[in-house]
Amino acid sequence: MPDNIIVAGVSVDTRHWIGGRRVASSGTFTDHSPIDGSALGEIARGGPAEAEAAVAAARDAFPVWAATPRGERARILHAIADGVEKRIEELAVVETADNGALLRSHRRGVMPRVAHNFRFFADWLLSLGHEDFDTRGHTNHVSWDPAGPCVLITPWNAPLMLATWKVAPALAAGNTVVLKPAEWSPLTASLLADIAAEAGLPAGVLNVVQGYGSEIGDALTSHPDVRRISFTGSVPTARRIAESAAAHLTPLSLELGGKSPLLVFADADLELAVDLAVEQYDNAGQVCLAGTRLLVEESVAEEFTRRFAEKAAGLRQGDPRDEATDIGPNIHPRQLEKIDGFVRRAVAAGARVVIGGHRKDGQYYAPTLLTDVAQDSEIVQEEVFGPVLTLQTFAGEDEAVRLANDTRFGLAATVATGDRDRAERVTARLVAGTVWVNCFFVRDLQAPFGGSRQSGVGREGGTWSFDFYCDLKNTVTAPKGWNQDHG
Repeated sequence: MPDNIIVAGVSVDTRHWIGGRRVASSGTFTDHSPIDGSALGEIARGGPAEAEAAVAAARDAFPVWAATPRGERARILHAIADGVEKRIEELAVVETADNGALLRSHRRGVMPRVAHNFRFFADWLLSLGHEDFDTRGHTNHVSWDPAGPCVLITPWNAPLMLATWKVAPALAAGNTVVLKPAEWSPLTASLLADIAAEAGLPAGVLNVVQGYGSEIGDALTSHPDVRRISFTGSVPTARRIAESAAAHLTPLSLELGGKSPLLVFADADLELAVDLAVEQYDNAGQVCLAGTRLLVEESVAEEFTRRFAEKAAGLRQGDPRDEATDIGPNIHPRQLEKIDGFVRRAVAAGARVVIGGHRKDGQYYAPTLLTDVAQDSEIVQEEVFGPVLTLQTFAGEDEAVRLANDTRFGLAATVATGDRDRAERVTARLVAGTVWVNCFFVRDLQAPFGGSRQSGVGREGGTWSFDFYCDLKNTVTAPKGWNQDHG
């Protein structure tokens, strides 16, 4: 197969990046664009051999990178950020072609955030540390030691941004990385390897391997030389990864999606609440944090639903490369079938379609709102990961909180209310890693991010990322025992 493909005018190498060089595989898989289903090209399909080679490269590169002074590591991460910023347009058009998200969002928000990921963790590294403290005259000194080779497995809904959310702190901490991007959106990870090499990252410090699920994933997550595993994706895949990691007690960080509630109280600014609810269709509903369960106080439910339907009707769905488009395609025919199956089963069980509820041409699904849904129904309890919302009503705070917490997930929640005291009461009772009040998707890298219950294990962001990617060591030194005649 050719080593490179041309995507939206950009040359992308389709081979793995292992030990500072490009490595082909005997097999390939076809990468399709969700925009029109066209084949973008053949991608190297890795397996156990490529996994072994990548981990070996990371293991061999680790001692030197771990010993590299913090200032030099930070300088290289800033150089990677510089490289990202120089290629924002290339990264944006390739990722839009590969995963179907809006080009305008990639240009203005996502790719600048990729650069920020590297800059933030480079700067946080330089400020990281704890002051020494005293215990009965003994000095305690805490150090942040690099853990070793890390396997990072990333999803398809925001491929490069979510990859660098893991890669940047892992590298900053002094670890080496094997990155395995999702097989439905592998292309920008390959471009990242080029950018990192151009920035002077030593060979073997970042490795990128492509492949289908367990074909390569099992070999990576069960490898005895891997010291950390970070995964974003589904609960079933996380269970499999945890089983693989258990043999060597490899620490895990898992972000597993959710079924987040958006609570609208009668005292809320209803226009704001409707805007927040319609925003949940962002990225064709393929957002783990999305508040897909609209919980609306009974007294305003009818008016809210009317305004919501009117607002949603103004959304433009179509080619994500068009500046005027609000909602693009779903990632893959298999995902589209999954979304449609959820809706068809919900309707068969008695749900009422307020808007949408059907496929459109190609890989597009109409923005959908369902009402008359039971709390224990599949559509309320399971993550659809598409442009499908449900609406339920509640009579008061206690019922609102009960409904909000009544799933196996706990990733996020959004609360719309005009009462500050109510906001404090309700948020204190919600089970969620992140709660937004009268806003949505405001993220700061210094804040902890992660989920409760089956939405994940662990927290990342700021110091929490370094807690995961480092082995913390406490050195206790006695005040006596030094040989004063040593020199």
